Amino acid sequence: MKQHESADNSQGQLYIVPTPIGNLSDITQRALEVLQAVDLIAAEDTRHTGLLLQHFAINARLFALHDHNEQQKAETLLAKLKEGQNIALVSDAGTPLINDPGYHLVRTCREANIRVVPLPGPCAAIAALSAARPAFRPFLL
Repeated sequence: MKQHESADNSQGQLYIVPTPIGNLSDITQRALEVLQAVDLIAAEDTRHTGLLLQHFAINARLFALHDHNEQQKAETLLAKLKEGQNIALVSDAGTPLINDPGYHLVRTCREANIRVVPLPGPCAAIAALSAARPAFRPFLL
């Protein structure tokens, strides 16, 4: 994992890591590298993410971050980032924050000047558009 500069080099970074939508082979190499390297993974469902990590033989600490606890747990994760820990945010499928938890954590990090690093990855909407009939070109114009 390439280290990015944050506003304060002693602070950790929050990585927004997309996960596969259905097919585990759709995960990116960069996502795997980040998941392997971070100190902690904040997951929408630790059981679901645990299966993904097990499949790729990644041993990582998981932290449950879901709709019911996100506002309370954002400060806990912010403290870990301020201590210099790097954290990955994942959802059950696809890119976090697209109808998933994470908004409060990202907002809290931005307010604290913690670097947030989004990774590219699977997007169900774009995949559907690429095979849509009629062609998706008019959608983009």
